Amino acid sequence: MSARRGHVSVNDAPATKPDDWNNAFVTHSADQLREVIAARRPRGPNKHPTKEQVTVRYSPEVLAYFRATGAGWQTRMDEALCEYVSQHKVT
Repeated sequence: MSARRGHVSVNDAPATKPDDWNNAFVTHSADQLREVIAARRPRGPNKHPTKEQVTVRYSPEVLAYFRATGAGWQTRMDEALCEYVSQHKVT
């Protein structure tokens, strides 16, 4: 990026290629833009959720450990808890 504030250099943005514009559309209003974006949404709401959203607090050490494992850390955390549950079933 350019070091001077407010200055735009041609080096700040790479040149586009023809393929970059394959899915482009022209719109002249915010309403038309909203319609196009809504039509492109790949999926609707989850009709049969397999997980439940909750608010929970974990110790900083536990969160640091799982976050350090990279992308997908929440899934790995869920898998670890599922494994614990399967090994400690309440009778």
